[in-house]
Amino acid sequence: MNYRTVCFRLWIISLCLISARTVLGQDRIRLGLSSISATSGSIWVAEEKGLFKKHGANVEVIFIGGGASRVVSALLAGEIQFSVGGGDAVIRAAMRGGDSVLVFSPMNRGLQRLIVRPEIRTPAELKGKRVSITRFGSAGHLAFQLFVRKWGMRPEDFQIVQLEASPAMLANLEKGGTEGAVLTMPSFFVAEERGYRTLADPAEMDIYYLQNSVDTTRSYLKANRAQAIRFGKGLIEGVAYFKKYKKESLEVLQKKLRIQSAQEKDVKYLDASYNLLAAKYYNPTLYANPKAVETSLEFIVATEPKARGADAKSFVDESVIREIEASGFIKSLYEGEYR
Repeated sequence: MNYRTVCFRLWIISLCLISARTVLGQDRIRLGLSSISATSGSIWVAEEKGLFKKHGANVEVIFIGGGASRVVSALLAGEIQFSVGGGDAVIRAAMRGGDSVLVFSPMNRGLQRLIVRPEIRTPAELKGKRVSITRFGSAGHLAFQLFVRKWGMRPEDFQIVQLEASPAMLANLEKGGTEGAVLTMPSFFVAEERGYRTLADPAEMDIYYLQNSVDTTRSYLKANRAQAIRFGKGLIEGVAYFKKYKKESLEVLQKKLRIQSAQEKDVKYLDASYNLLAAKYYNPTLYANPKAVETSLEFIVATEPKARGADAKSFVDESVIREIEASGFIKSLYEGEYR
């Protein structure tokens, strides 16, 4: 083999390597999380157990933080291809002319609970008192407004305090800084165990809102439909795997929540969180609940008048899920009925 032949072959190999890197870079899907909590368990399972890769999706799950509005901003800026957060943010962005759209909904309802001091037994007894939430505009804030509306009261009837995170809210409740707190798991398990009372639970009040929607842009879907299908299969199988394999899923939760509070790392509370998600909250099909979308629109009206009378379906693209379901993929994961 002469020198010219060797050089030519090396040149061909170099071109192939460069092309492969370019394709991988283009095909990479960045999925941004607005927070770190057990509610992202099915997504982490899909990542850790290679379910995205199994379906040909090169997915990088990253933590962005700052709430749903921030991840949707990153989505619209092209920094990520999919975002995970409270669904009202993606609807607000669309109302303002953004290209955002809700595609998947891993959870079929919200799971915040309003926890109060033991001596408070009714909403009337909480009126005028201090209630903590993470921040204004958060899923917890929306949940509290829904509770209040269900009671025929107004948010102005209470003193709302922002305390950033459920563990901090529980600590403040115990110190007497507030009389109520809108907590997520596992903090509400801890509170109930310590004798605090659950005054409101969406699951018991027929209340629906978008806890964790997975969103993208319409332009991305149009240009990368095959990628979105592969990504969607990974997400859907992540939910199925989470429901079926408790031990392995708990191991993933322990790994991913290692930097979180002691409450979240406690195996007893992780186990309770898993049971609740697997049995009651995770949605096998990932279709968004129309009631949840309508709820978001009702509350957006206050700041986005155009939301009044808007069609909830216009903010959701179900075509990817419908295609996956029509192929028999979801049914194959559950070996029969799954709805």
